[in-house]
Amino acid sequence: MPANKNAMTRYKILDELLSCRYHNYSLDDLTEEVNKRLAELYPDTNGVGRRTIEKDIYYLEYEGPFLVEIERYTAPGYNREKQISYNKRCLRYAKPSFSIFKKDLSDDEEYLLKEALSLLGQFEGLPNLDALEGLRLGLGVRRNERKIISLTKNPLENSNLLGELFTTISHRQVVELHYHKFSSPHTELTVNVHPYLLKEYNRRWFLFAAAESDRKLLCFSLDRIDNAVPLSSHKYIDYGGDISEVFDDTIGVTINEESPVYNIVFWLSDISKDYVATKPIHDSQKNISGSEEEKLRRIYPTLSKGRFFSIDCKENYELIRELTSFGKELIVLTPVIIRKKIEKRITEMVDNYRSLEIRT
Repeated sequence: MPANKNAMTRYKILDELLSCRYHNYSLDDLTEEVNKRLAELYPDTNGVGRRTIEKDIYYLEYEGPFLVEIERYTAPGYNREKQISYNKRCLRYAKPSFSIFKKDLSDDEEYLLKEALSLLGQFEGLPNLDALEGLRLGLGVRRNERKIISLTKNPLENSNLLGELFTTISHRQVVELHYHKFSSPHTELTVNVHPYLLKEYNRRWFLFAAAESDRKLLCFSLDRIDNAVPLSSHKYIDYGGDISEVFDDTIGVTINEESPVYNIVFWLSDISKDYVATKPIHDSQKNISGSEEEKLRRIYPTLSKGRFFSIDCKENYELIRELTSFGKELIVLTPVIIRKKIEKRITEMVDNYRSLEIRT
């Protein structure tokens, strides 16, 4: 057995990589991936060479207690820098479901998993994943016809798309997206992307992914995606950081990188104040009280009742739409740039209604 402290860790990493059927790993790919994961676990590590991984695989096959069966096969590769395709020699377990570290569930683990699957089975809009159904049946979880939880959803024409994209993200696969725009429904567009996140907003699902060409973060509505083709020969690049942080200062899904974060102060009438207090417009929402509230009362004497709030957000379409949706029950006070955008939207709405009166 190779004598160094990271040997068992490398075996666990190799076990996961050799079990994977979503990527084609050559010996060089395995070496790179093992070093990447070792660096995450042990920041001070110097990494290992290709020869060490060769010895590890030989040990797994012939010398250790595992005696695994590994197959060698040829698969297409893709060099992103040179933009050329080539064939590479790859390795994986001969049996797709094999793992040297697989263990049976304990009674407690099986019970908890059954309960979780029973709950999940009552949610609408879940990915149509065969693995979930197989696990449910394998554990003997019966379907409960009486719904306990119901989620509002926007049905997709391609009901499997959510599950397919979920799989490509979880297995870190580059994807060739075929999609169309609402303005050109019959014109198919194609782009290669690194998918990162599926996000639901306002009864619609969205995919956030980086373009392979320039790494720009893009947003796609799933009802405009026609097909998603995994590109196993293309190397996946992780998002640099926590992608959920992109939405910390944003309402909705429109990412406005040019906008600063505005501290938006607004007034709500007695009719809507409690609703917004219990269902915040944004996570940053604060109730303004004390001396700050007294100051606002002096500046805006006509707003004698109601309540003042603030949020910290970037300006985008969804922000303006959300603030406008309360009608006369919400008034944006500062900053002026946001207030002017609200005023413009309201004026355009009034003009549209007045034009109807003229025609009738």
